[in-house]
Amino acid sequence: MEIKFTLMLPRDALSVPVVRRVLQSSMQTLGVADDCLNDIEIALTEACTNVLDHVMAGDEYQVVAGLDDAACVIEVIDTGRGFDGERLGHANAEMTAEEGRGIQLIRALVDRVHFKSRPESGMIVHLEKQLTYTAGSPLQRLAERAGDTGVINLAGAETSLHERDAALDVAAEGSAGLSS
Repeated sequence: MEIKFTLMLPRDALSVPVVRRVLQSSMQTLGVADDCLNDIEIALTEACTNVLDHVMAGDEYQVVAGLDDAACVIEVIDTGRGFDGERLGHANAEMTAEEGRGIQLIRALVDRVHFKSRPESGMIVHLEKQLTYTAGSPLQRLAERAGDTGVINLAGAETSLHERDAALDVAAEGSAGLSS
């Protein structure tokens, strides 16, 4: 089972929080653990910010995100000049450096990063991160229900979300009773 979405975004600083919020909301709903989600959000933010620095005004860029019960794969695709990303971000950036920290940060936060330069037609930044989930997460439950067939019963997805919401309501009522 895989969930995948694509966003076409303008080269605009406002696009970065939009893509981050869409990914965050999706992954939270599916039950990705906060620490894992935070790493992915920061890496995605750095990759998108690099696009803003290297793409010409008026150009768009694309973010393709896919996740399953094991991993999240994100590709940030731009139409800029491209660069040799495989050579960058391995050494520690100088404390006073204005550039060079973003790729270093991306490498530290995700399990795998690959840069594919397409001279004169842009860059693809490929990020992979193994996912950890909260207990009883909807995505893990969907994967269990789908079994080996990979078919998702959307009615089951709705049931999983309602079950999670009910469990959260019970937990909230329990903690409210403790504070009384």
